[in-house]
Amino acid sequence: MTEIRTTENAAELQLRLDRLLDDGAEAAGHPFNPQAVGFEARDSDGTFLGGIYGWGQLGWFFVKLLALAPEARKRGVGGKLLAKAEEHARSEGLSGVYLDTYVFQAPAFYAKMGYEEIGRLPAVGDHPQRVWFAKMLGEVRS
Repeated sequence: MTEIRTTENAAELQLRLDRLLDDGAEAAGHPFNPQAVGFEARDSDGTFLGGIYGWGQLGWFFVKLLALAPEARKRGVGGKLLAKAEEHARSEGLSGVYLDTYVFQAPAFYAKMGYEEIGRLPAVGDHPQRVWFAKMLGEVRS
């Protein structure tokens, strides 16, 4: 009989699950092999303004995190960080960039930066909607 229980160590479970998924992808001929990278923004005095973090995997760059300090918003910093991630993705030969955000965060910003909406989770109760965006960086490869 199979037993399902809460794990005592979620971080360890995540690593074990990642290994299972990695092994399966490799066996299918599509190894994940994520290449993580991050870029940070600083003011001329060295003050940390924010950054962007993500990884390239299977032809795409996924932006996991893009965050700015309140004083960095509306100054073009987010656009520069996103452009740097796109530049990195191009240099790695990746097809595009994708990411997600919530409706209360930055969907208008990503649309302004040339990203197209590719999906949404429905809003449920008082919970905000989550929106996915993608931007092709060159030709679509099949």
